[in-house]
Amino acid sequence: MTTLAPPLSARLSLTPKTTLAGLLDGAWWPRSSDLTAELPPLVDTLEQRYGRITRVMVNPTRWPVVPHKVPATGHTVHVGWFTEQDPDKMILLSYTVGRCDLLVIPPETEPAAAARLMTAAAIPGSVLTAAELMSGETATGRHARDTRSSEDTWENDGGSAPPPLRHPVVGARMIPLPGNQRR
Repeated sequence: MTTLAPPLSARLSLTPKTTLAGLLDGAWWPRSSDLTAELPPLVDTLEQRYGRITRVMVNPTRWPVVPHKVPATGHTVHVGWFTEQDPDKMILLSYTVGRCDLLVIPPETEPAAAARLMTAAAIPGSVLTAAELMSGETATGRHARDTRSSEDTWENDGGSAPPPLRHPVVGARMIPLPGNQRR
C-alpha cells in the first residue's frame, strides 16, 4: 500500500496586521515554478487571513505554464496572467478582504537571500516594490541568479565599482551604514 506524503506548507511571510499599509503584503517562496502544485498550499494558508481566494494574477515570465484554473481546498482558483504586471509580484483576490500583493521569490534562490527578502517584504508600511526588493538583493551580489564572482564582475564591467548599497530599512526609519555618514 502506497501512502502519499502530506503536502508541504507554503513558505510565506506576511506583514503583521497594522494600520500601516505598504505596497506589499508579504512574500512567498515557492519550491518550484509549477503553479498547479504550488498554488493550493499558498491559497490554503492565505484563506485563514484573507478569506476565500478566488483569483490569482501573475506575470508569465516566471512561470513556464500558467493554468487557467487551479483546484484548491473546496473550490477552484482562477488564474490570469498579465505581461504588464511586475514579474516578481503575485496578486491574489478574495471575496472578503480584497487584495493581497506578494513578492514571489524564485525557487532557486539561496535560503539566506530568501530569508532577507521575506523579511524585507513583510515590513509594515514599506514603500519598496517587488522589483526594487529583488534588484536590491541582486545588487548586493548575494542572489542566486547572479553567480559571477566579484573578480568576474570587475573584469567584465570595465573595472567599475559595484553600485552603492541602499540603507537597510527598519520600520519607517532609515539606518545609515558605517562609512556612509553624511558630513
